[in-house]
Amino acid sequence: MQEVMENSRGLTRGTRLALTLLSVSALTMALLAVPAHGQTAGDRTIITRVEPDYPDTLKRLYIGGTVRIEVVVTLDGTVESTQLIGGNPILGQTAMRAIKQWKYSRAKAKQTLIVKLEFDPHS
Repeated sequence: MQEVMENSRGLTRGTRLALTLLSVSALTMALLAVPAHGQTAGDRTIITRVEPDYPDTLKRLYIGGTVRIEVVVTLDGTVESTQLIGGNPILGQTAMRAIKQWKYSRAKAKQTLIVKLEFDPHS
């Protein structure tokens, strides 16, 4: 009897976690009413692009969407900093990890760009 109750509690906790993740995702998507149009990179060309990992749990739960990241790019094209400005926080973290590895073409001045990345759980 005790074993059945422990399994039931674990399932309930997992169900609550899944519902919480879905609620957060739905709220995030409601707040982010911006269509994905790729990324805005000004006159900078991306030389090296690392694709972000899609967290297995979110993909399995069909949680996706668009994240918007503010990216500061130095003169030599390295990414100096990133900041999530819209979208799911978990997807934003994985996107920022990847973007920090990107390399842009050289420019005459430091630039701040807005990068939009879409996470589609159906692809």
